[in-house]
Amino acid sequence: MTNNEKKTIRLEAIDPVEIYGAANKVLEALCSYFPNLKVVARGNEIMLEGKDTEVEEFAKKLQMLIERRQHKMNLTPYDVEDIFDGECTPDRFKLSGESVIVHGNDGKPIKARNRTQQEMVKAYFENDLIYAIGPAGTGKTYIAIALAVRALKNREIKRIILTRPAVEAGERLGFLPGDLKDKLDPYLQPLYDALGDMIPAKRLQEFMADGTIQIAPLAYMRGRTLDRACVILDEAQNTNLGQLKMFLTRMGCDAKFIVTGDASQIDLPNKKDSGLLKGIELTKDIKGIKTIFFKNEDIVRHPLVTKIVRAFEKGETV
Repeated sequence: MTNNEKKTIRLEAIDPVEIYGAANKVLEALCSYFPNLKVVARGNEIMLEGKDTEVEEFAKKLQMLIERRQHKMNLTPYDVEDIFDGECTPDRFKLSGESVIVHGNDGKPIKARNRTQQEMVKAYFENDLIYAIGPAGTGKTYIAIALAVRALKNREIKRIILTRPAVEAGERLGFLPGDLKDKLDPYLQPLYDALGDMIPAKRLQEFMADGTIQIAPLAYMRGRTLDRACVILDEAQNTNLGQLKMFLTRMGCDAKFIVTGDASQIDLPNKKDSGLLKGIELTKDIKGIKTIFFKNEDIVRHPLVTKIVRAFEKGETV
């Protein structure tokens, strides 16, 4: 037997707007699942009146949203959908630096391999935009893609978008044979390789075919609004400031952006045109943005790679 109940929930130590959402959209989405429940929100108090079972269920779902907010910059109505789809558990969005991010196709765990990678993982869950900057071989892009695949598998996002500026070391696309896809695929191969480690080949083909995973040159991002997606800009040192601004302003609702780059490997004709470090400086004080700097000591490829990088750095300063 159910009884009518009145209950007041007080939101403590959190701005109500962070839970209610812009224009109360998140609260409205939650209320839509309880059509027979009277819900009145005033400031940090939510007053409920209705069947005791519905009152308790509403309070439970609200607590799940509050816990989810602790691991995201913003809540959206998509978050409400997820908790009613049974896809949201208290630990689902928690990931310490040493935890397994995803499991590879061979069953081996993929996780941060050094302290800086751990910092990158932590920053991802605490911010909506992160820059990962450092030399080749530090695993910046690989960790970024692993985080994106994890988010896709957990239904935190609906798609993964990987992009690079169409600037290549020592080559011009116009002189390469084939159509645009043929020309770009070899250049984007490192991204395909990383995805291939984490998603079975057949499933990856399906994701590519239906647009769940998209790999495209940076120019294709212009004019788009990227909602509920994890978007990775790789080789960002080859963007000018205008291109970087164009990319960053594609961010839509419930999106995560990761920018990776190596300021020592600029392929632009004029290296001073690179906008990566300028962009980092301009956005450094904005809440929700974090920059992680990798060093030569963080290189996780063959031990010789670290020595090679250092040798070339010495040669370039002579």
